[in-house]
Amino acid sequence: MHIPASANKNSISYVPAYESCGARCINTHGFLTRDGISPSEFRRIAQEEISAYPSVSFVADTAISIAGTDGHFQIATSQGKTFESKKVLFAVGMKDRPLNIPGLAETYGKSAFVCPYCDGWELRDEPLVVINKGAELMHFAPLISGWSNRFTICTNGPDDLTDAQRQEIRRHQVPMYDSPIRSIDSNDGIVQQVVLNDGTIIPCRGIFFKPELVTGSDLPRAMGCDITETGMVVVDEFGKTNVPGVYSAGDAASRLYQAIAAAAMGAFTAAAINNELNMEAWGRSG
Repeated sequence: MHIPASANKNSISYVPAYESCGARCINTHGFLTRDGISPSEFRRIAQEEISAYPSVSFVADTAISIAGTDGHFQIATSQGKTFESKKVLFAVGMKDRPLNIPGLAETYGKSAFVCPYCDGWELRDEPLVVINKGAELMHFAPLISGWSNRFTICTNGPDDLTDAQRQEIRRHQVPMYDSPIRSIDSNDGIVQQVVLNDGTIIPCRGIFFKPELVTGSDLPRAMGCDITETGMVVVDEFGKTNVPGVYSAGDAASRLYQAIAAAAMGAFTAAAINNELNMEAWGRSG
């Protein structure tokens, strides 16, 4: 994302801080005019379009520390470079904790997904396995039923449900197993079956699971940004954090984990940063 060029000639540098969990995905869905595009191709086109603005540059490096205060930040990178900046925007996304289900990593992004709004259409009416439990399962089960009524729930251990919630699952005739998952068998990333410790074998063509996510970089916390219990950077409606001059946008600052939602949030936050810079320049020249 970028901040529009304006009369004060602010320059923008983009320095990656981590590798996104989106790198696992083959296709990006739900982004009008780019539906089905690969994340790498999406980034290539974005960089090509943004490069038309002379105030924007890209650096293939990793930000490792940030010092300074509003108007005078210094960003150090792993390659020993230092960048000076008046403002900082954290668009560091979220990344996955290591997966502890054998075989899930091989299918993630190919036939195992986290969001039916992004990948449910391709798996509509197919036999699916949902790996989830507790209150979030009671939200997800009705949701996934909009794409397929042929799904089985695997809680991979205690289901964390109340008796009333279990009865609701049974009322909808959805099979549910609490035996731990022994393995996910797949062929070139396409799931074939889920095997449980008790010997149960569940054939399926797709999986939806609850990921364990953490903020894509520790830099927001290191700078003193408020962080929620779920690891999200706390921001106001304009992307401002509690640290003056520091902003955040996208998945790192929202639970709306969709590319188009992240882009929209980034656009609003970029405008807010640009406005703040223009107001400061106006004040100095008056």
